Amino acid sequence: MSRNPKSPAPNRSSAIPAAIRDRSVVLVGLMGSGKSTVGRRLAGRLGMRFADADDEIERAADMTISDIFERFGEAHFRDGERRVIARLLAGKPMVLATGGGAFINAETRALILRDSRCVWLDADIATLVERVGRRSHRPLLKNRDPAEVLRELAAVRNPIYAEAHLRVSSASTPHDQTVRAILEALAKWEDPKWNS
Repeated sequence: MSRNPKSPAPNRSSAIPAAIRDRSVVLVGLMGSGKSTVGRRLAGRLGMRFADADDEIERAADMTISDIFERFGEAHFRDGERRVIARLLAGKPMVLATGGGAFINAETRALILRDSRCVWLDADIATLVERVGRRSHRPLLKNRDPAEVLRELAAVRNPIYAEAHLRVSSASTPHDQTVRAILEALAKWEDPKWNS
């Protein structure tokens, strides 16, 4: 009997090379690039735990991201974000979705590049605008035109995201295609410091 094409794919983590699962995989990119959605699916394929850094920060602070920004400012938030990411990466390997600004912080970026396989999910502005329009919780978009904000952020952040170990397109296609592209990129990529 053939599998229904609409049913979810079975977990094939056993077919994934074990070396891919020996380090955390950290997803970076602009808001709307699909880090959380793709990250959950990627974790399922790899048989690894998934964590969203923003959720972990809110849990640790017992406040929403918006409230942290409003009450304490971005610098305070970024410091807490770095500490939470450091704690997560010190544990068992996982798939970690980071907030859009996490990788921009030099200390956080160095930590991610040292302790994980870092994947930049890159998407065009039209795709990002369409995706961020589905949710209204993003502090940087408050009372602003999303396309304008995202263009400004891309101009500043994309050259920094380019420091990630891998770059994968997160186009307006099904997220499973992005997951497959990440798995293929991870399987082909070798870092001499981990393979010596």
